[in-house]
Amino acid sequence: MQDARFYFDQEMVQGDVFDVAGGVAAVCTFRSPHKSTANEDSAGVMPLPGDAAVLAVADGMGGGAAGERASRTTLEALHAALRGAAASELPLRSAILNGIESANQAVCDIGLGSGSTLAVAEIQNDTVRTYHVGDSMILVVGQRGKIKLQTVSHSPVGYAVEAGLLDEQEALHHEDRHIISNMIGAPNMRIEIGSVVRMAARDTLLLASDGLFDNLHVDEIVERVRKGHLDAAAQKLADDSRRRMMHAENGHPSKQDDLSFVAFRRVAHKRRK
Repeated sequence: MQDARFYFDQEMVQGDVFDVAGGVAAVCTFRSPHKSTANEDSAGVMPLPGDAAVLAVADGMGGGAAGERASRTTLEALHAALRGAAASELPLRSAILNGIESANQAVCDIGLGSGSTLAVAEIQNDTVRTYHVGDSMILVVGQRGKIKLQTVSHSPVGYAVEAGLLDEQEALHHEDRHIISNMIGAPNMRIEIGSVVRMAARDTLLLASDGLFDNLHVDEIVERVRKGHLDAAAQKLADDSRRRMMHAENGHPSKQDDLSFVAFRRVAHKRRK
């Protein structure tokens, strides 16, 4: 297995862009503006043999070091399961599920009442399958802006949007938006597994903590990632989200929070120097 890249308690002004799994990935993570404690988000890119990889974003809860520890522990447990599966030739789907279950037990064992969300994408050649726990979201977007995949947040507000009881604008400003109903670190944790989705050459896969989706509308995110160089698109996502956090604009969401995302395109384009 190639070396994995992890981003724990990072403050990245510029995103990290690199080739992986027959494509290109861009990672960005930073803590909430004006916050002096740890960035509770973690992100990871775990390459696998062939044109394959596992991407992950975890959003820790519990405050400061407890939240950061929960998200870090979650990704470390997932990575350990993947390494073990590579040695035993266990199917990737089984390895990911084992890793998430191990992560849940490890976070429960911390004993600080902390927890974490988790968004995982399994890339194999031109396909992607998603796994998620909590309200960190995953999107697959076509070059023309068509949303080919969007996960449903495990929260009362997320379910209300999916049922058509709330629209996106109402959900962004709902007083219970911060409440989630599923997390790593809970005895009743459950894993939602997506169907296999085929990615066209210019499709973009995005995994992000709620720091992104609480500050940009989904259509704004889609417009920024659907075309152009991935490094520039990722940087614009990060810069625009940070600006919204610091300066509320009429009619637009604004919430200070840690933010992390991993974006991926299957075919690498020549990047700007």
